[in-house]
Amino acid sequence: MNIFHKVTLQSMKKSRTRTIVTVIGVILSAAMITAVTTFSVSLLNYMIKGATVKYGGWHVEFLDVDSSFAEARARDAGVAGTAISENIGYAELKGGKNPNKPYLFIAGFSKEAFDTVPIELVSGRLPENSGEILVPAHVAANGGVTYAVGDTLSLAIGSRMAGEGRLGQHDPFPARNEPGKENETFVPQEERTYTVVGICERPAFEEFTAPGYTLITTEDTAAGQTAGPTDQTAGSTDQTASLSIFVTLKNPGKVQAYIERTAGQSAYVLNDNVLRFLGVSSDHLFNMLLYSVGGILMALIMTGSIFLIYNSFTISLNERTRQFGILASVGATAGQLRNSVLFEGLCIGAAGIPIGILVGLGSIGLVISFVAEKFKNFGYSAVSLSLTVSGTAIAGAAVISLVTILFAAYIPARKAAARPVMESIRQTNEIKIESGAVRTSKLTQRLCGLEGTLALKNFKRNKKRCRSIVLSLSLSVVLFVSANAFGSCLNQGAKRSVVNTDFDICFSSPKIDENELFRLYGRLKTAEGIKKSSYQALMSYSCAVRAGDLSDEYRKYMGYENPDETVTLPMDIQFIEDREFRNFIESQGLSPEEYTGQNAKMIAVAKQKLDETKSGRSGLVNMFVGDSVSGSVTPGAEPPGEVKGNPSADKEKQISITFVDTIPLDTLPKNSSDVKPFIFMIVAPWQLREQFVSPDAGEIMGLTFLADKPSQVTAEMSEMIQEAGIGTDYTLYNVNRMFEENRSILFVIHVFTYVFVMMISLIAAANVFNTISTNIKLRRRELAMLRSIGMSDRDFNKMMNFECAFYGMRTLLFGLPAAGICSWLIYCGMAAGGADVSFVFPWASMAVSAFSVFFIVFITMVFAVGKLKKENIIDALRDDMA
Repeated sequence: MNIFHKVTLQSMKKSRTRTIVTVIGVILSAAMITAVTTFSVSLLNYMIKGATVKYGGWHVEFLDVDSSFAEARARDAGVAGTAISENIGYAELKGGKNPNKPYLFIAGFSKEAFDTVPIELVSGRLPENSGEILVPAHVAANGGVTYAVGDTLSLAIGSRMAGEGRLGQHDPFPARNEPGKENETFVPQEERTYTVVGICERPAFEEFTAPGYTLITTEDTAAGQTAGPTDQTAGSTDQTASLSIFVTLKNPGKVQAYIERTAGQSAYVLNDNVLRFLGVSSDHLFNMLLYSVGGILMALIMTGSIFLIYNSFTISLNERTRQFGILASVGATAGQLRNSVLFEGLCIGAAGIPIGILVGLGSIGLVISFVAEKFKNFGYSAVSLSLTVSGTAIAGAAVISLVTILFAAYIPARKAAARPVMESIRQTNEIKIESGAVRTSKLTQRLCGLEGTLALKNFKRNKKRCRSIVLSLSLSVVLFVSANAFGSCLNQGAKRSVVNTDFDICFSSPKIDENELFRLYGRLKTAEGIKKSSYQALMSYSCAVRAGDLSDEYRKYMGYENPDETVTLPMDIQFIEDREFRNFIESQGLSPEEYTGQNAKMIAVAKQKLDETKSGRSGLVNMFVGDSVSGSVTPGAEPPGEVKGNPSADKEKQISITFVDTIPLDTLPKNSSDVKPFIFMIVAPWQLREQFVSPDAGEIMGLTFLADKPSQVTAEMSEMIQEAGIGTDYTLYNVNRMFEENRSILFVIHVFTYVFVMMISLIAAANVFNTISTNIKLRRRELAMLRSIGMSDRDFNKMMNFECAFYGMRTLLFGLPAAGICSWLIYCGMAAGGADVSFVFPWASMAVSAFSVFFIVFITMVFAVGKLKKENIIDALRDDMA
């Protein structure tokens, strides 16, 4: 340790308070950087483990290969393991509704394949021999053909042929029947009989473009023993030797190089669901999002930390200016002085970074344990989010923290080393003022008195130091208000997206027969835990009305200028139980006799959601002028606009509509492409449904249920639907789970947002405390001189209170407008991202921040001045530090 290092350590010990506060700032900075890097690693590890459990740990699947290829892959040095599936062949799906998937594909799994590829059972069990088979549920839901456990399947197994070549699961069905391409033919080869022993979810390895639904049995060991390597040239029909092999690599990062080296002409499928989290997939969206958010957080943390450490070292150099001048006068070089400051930074880093890393690990571990259960609601339920301590992440956090410290220390060190020797010794460059620069008006002197005038003159005289304090406080205000604006937007999103629905579970089908629906309804509502159930239907119609019947606001919004023109509006008609409809009529104070029966009036909700960019404001407005309207409706949803052509008389219906503000039951879920920017919905009793049934109406019928334990009930209902043999396309929604996912996501975002803001605010507060307290310490001779000439403690406190007020007012002058702009930018960003939020000016958070500014400044002043008052006035006047 040289003399410069010893002098540096003595200066740090002498300014113990400043050193401690700086170390605390470094601890907070290192803790936050460690928390961000560790959480990123933990989240990535959670996604990798979850994806592996759900989709399997394999990395690449080679399709339609022979046994020699499979044996070669098993012997590859970079392969950790392989699993083989026998491609037994295709069978035609009789009665299938999906034209792009006309086949069943039979795969014979080996024991290793069952261990490597996850299979999620809906009912039944796994096959135990080559005479048993597992059927995926999407054969019924997507293909319209239902199989139940216990059914016997007699299938004509064969190959898909295109000329002399054989086609596999990697070859889509429609692509071979396009003009200019050779049509495929199906060549049956043998009859096989299977017993259905289970229903499973769609296998994860089945491509969405695959022409066959994958049915899983066990490998045919007898056939496998007799079959030799197969020539895979065109025209080969040796079915038993066609294999698919799942390869797990020791180093997944080299999967692309492995494929280029080994695949040859073989088709292959990557397990992108796992590889994307390892950073080696073509889908980099998640990694980009994770690294972008982490990078933004790092930038914010480093900005706050650099500001704190920079101010600390600037103040340190102000204290050591004469010391540096004396050292330079006896031969110290600029490099030695600069290294002395950097050595101080290394000492502070050595004290703060290890503690910060431990604090960061402990705090993020506590946060992860707090939110782990919520992750299961919207992530992978089979694995838990847990703390993953990575040596690389910790080393990275330490390096980033050290770079932050050295960067913040280097700038003032460079300035100190470049200062002339005599100027440093005399300290003539500390305060430079021109004549009249500190002059105050007579009005200020009359209003503020001597104490306020002295406070204001000090503010003008020490502009550099005061500017640093104001900037620190303004940064705190902007961070606090912006964070609260972000939280406010999240809360709005929570209130608007997480709503109380009328049902937890929904079954819907566009083609189911009414009698079949009611048979299924009678069965499903017996599931254990059902509290309430109902049925409904939804049809798409168009309504022709006079433009003059529409509200002025809506006409202006849509651009309808002629009030006499007839315009068409797409609408939905919801048919609900007669009992529910009657209760709703009575709740609205309407006569049941008027709104039931063959020629009854109709009830509707017609609201337009205004676009803020077009209308200047947001919200819902009525689409029609009055409380009722008459018009004609025709089946099929036409886009809004002027009526074109005349609809046929047998399809057109004349109706009378009365408008209300709400609907009795939530409607069935619709495709996002069917969602309109307005709500125009007629509610009618089920008894009127037959009058509106039309092939053009696009009817969807469904069942809704309210349950105690929606997840368990949904699983039970899924089995009931399979047993009922529903042969039409259907969807079973666990609506409660969808909303629970939203609630959990918002909860997690809230936790991490406020933890982050709290720690950033602590850094900002430490910065302010350090700056103000050291500024007071540097003025100890000036303040001692005022006390020596007779300034009482009361007047002294009054002067310091004025300084607090000036700091606070200047901070609010700059900080509040900047915070308001940041809040508006946050709102614009969320609105542009599709969030349903409106801008709320952050009055409350601004008020809290304004109070906090004055409070922090006042407390810091009290602390610093209290220490000065304990000092002897004569000793302070003799001090030549300032």
